[in-house]
Amino acid sequence: MKLAAILVHLNPVAIPGALLILIGLWGILARQNLFKIAVAFSILGTGVNLVILSVGYIRGRTAPILDGEAAVASMTDPVPQALVLTAIVIGLAVTALLLSYAVRLRSGGGGSSIEVHGDEKW
Repeated sequence: MKLAAILVHLNPVAIPGALLILIGLWGILARQNLFKIAVAFSILGTGVNLVILSVGYIRGRTAPILDGEAAVASMTDPVPQALVLTAIVIGLAVTALLLSYAVRLRSGGGGSSIEVHGDEKW
């Protein structure tokens, strides 16, 4: 099977989501700076949101706005979109919490690196 034939069948929303998840995981596992880890969590959350959106994506369908009987057959699933809206709000709260922890640890006499805190990280 040719590469072009494979790419036609892939979901165009899930591919960037998977890439963002991989970038976020790499940022969490490879970095020691708490602020960079918080940004990596945000990137990972954005990737997860895109993957959730890709579940409801169907090529050729329209937005889930009901305007008649024919619209039901041609619209996408609105549930993943509602879940992503909720996940965006939760992700914002988690990012704020992570950043506040990082600021508190740094202002408490330690640095912004995980290695500075020694056994406290576990």
